[in-house]
Amino acid sequence: MAKRVRWVRVLGALAVVLVVAYWWLLVQVPAAGGDFRLDLAEVRRLARSLPGDRATAVRVERVADFQFPGAIVRAGDGWGLLPMAVYSYQLVFPTHTAIVDTALKETLPGGHTDLAAFGRVGKALHAADLIVITHEHGDHIGGLLAQPDLKALLPAARLTEEQVSHPELTAPAKIPPGAFDGYQRLAYDRYLAVAPGVVLIRAPGHTPGSQIVYVQRADGAELLFLGDVAWREPNVEAARERPRLITLIIGEDRPQVTRQLEELQRIARAEPGVRLVPGHDPTVIAELVARRLLVERFPD
Repeated sequence: MAKRVRWVRVLGALAVVLVVAYWWLLVQVPAAGGDFRLDLAEVRRLARSLPGDRATAVRVERVADFQFPGAIVRAGDGWGLLPMAVYSYQLVFPTHTAIVDTALKETLPGGHTDLAAFGRVGKALHAADLIVITHEHGDHIGGLLAQPDLKALLPAARLTEEQVSHPELTAPAKIPPGAFDGYQRLAYDRYLAVAPGVVLIRAPGHTPGSQIVYVQRADGAELLFLGDVAWREPNVEAARERPRLITLIIGEDRPQVTRQLEELQRIARAEPGVRLVPGHDPTVIAELVARRLLVERFPD
């Protein structure tokens, strides 16, 4: 009897440890940290500060598909698989184009890559007068790094010091040796207008070079490309980050990203006309296409 009691106690203690570990690694949400605040009035002012026509359309290219369990996307969610996708966006101005995020050529584990779509992204990169990325992870910068004539494209690319200085973060894409030798890195404190209607917003946390890209079209429609501050819209709706297990693996500043999600949640509630575009949410993209805020597919 005494031996059985000891085993029951051991198993009970083990169960408690496992429950606490599961809660700490996969459920617990941290307190917000940092001082991130999005002054939308100032961003709008900067969007109008550069002379010239704003974009008349925004195209989206879906380059890759994969799936993640809900519990990996948002702390505390269930384990059902959620569809995810990798995108590139083309801003269409009257006389030129710009690219936001460049997708990647490599196939993600368990996913699928549309090589024809990636080819259209490559063609669009070569035609663009401006290339920006939301951050330096491979599924956002990889399409640029994969171009065989990368050096020829760099004059159009506005990349920050952080975005070109962390080759360990670009996997499975790789920075070619010497690719950024002599490259003039972009530096700014909080906001930076880079084209009429286009403003970069510093948002380090997910990666050191993470930023949000604000786009105001010529017709006044507003889009905020969040990169991976939020993988999917429910991250913003609940201001709930990825679980600690994932943020430990990817080296993310979890309190900082939580603060950014809280601020984006505030913007979404106060400014419903500003459409937030998470990094990998096909449901949101389908909605924006249906509302003609995005146009499917880059030109062949």
